[in-house]
Amino acid sequence: MHRRFLFWIIGAGCLALAPSSTAEDEAAFARARQQMVEHQLKTRDITDARVLWAMGRVPRHRFVRPTLAGEAYADRPLPIDEGQTISQPYIVALMTQLLELRGPERVLEVGTGSGYQAAVLAELVKQVYTIEILPGLAGSARARLKVLGYTNVEVRAGDGYQGWPDQAPFDAIIVTAGATHIPHPLVAQLKEGGRLVIPVDAASGYQELLQGRKEHGRLVTRSVAPVRFVPLIEPKR
Repeated sequence: MHRRFLFWIIGAGCLALAPSSTAEDEAAFARARQQMVEHQLKTRDITDARVLWAMGRVPRHRFVRPTLAGEAYADRPLPIDEGQTISQPYIVALMTQLLELRGPERVLEVGTGSGYQAAVLAELVKQVYTIEILPGLAGSARARLKVLGYTNVEVRAGDGYQGWPDQAPFDAIIVTAGATHIPHPLVAQLKEGGRLVIPVDAASGYQELLQGRKEHGRLVTRSVAPVRFVPLIEPKR
């Protein structure tokens, strides 16, 4: 993979559930979604057929503000509530691809946001556990995912740095905000051979998107690209 700067911001938002749309609206959204897959993902370095399939299924327009639904499949982040954003589709696809999912996995997501990444994961794996530090955001994501029929996603309000020990170990873990370091509890909760994808602060002022694999109890990482995410919120101790 060629190194390149990737600029996006991912965050969380307490979005209202989108109002009902007409069959004509949904057909137009479906066409826009397929164009997104063809022109934003396939033409770049997204090659995993299952990831492309999932990106073509999840209705991203239901995870953004209703007033911005017409821009949901554009190649850029969009604002959601509480001063946060939903990341561009490409980064969701890239991070998902780096998890190397095959189907039977149990996956932990740290940073639920509006629930879009969790929905993409839910199309691909047996079970998704997702943590959001802000209770209001966790509640709205939980409601949205339920309305959309994602029964294999469990949402919790809590400290993502501590993971979800009650449900560990996990086959894969994804962190969708910039961390100051790789949290030790997440490494401990990852199965041997499991994958971790996380942006971590770097001296450059950006973060490095890292893909890690647990080998003999240790996390072996490689840098994928320099990125910039909103910070992963740490609770006050």
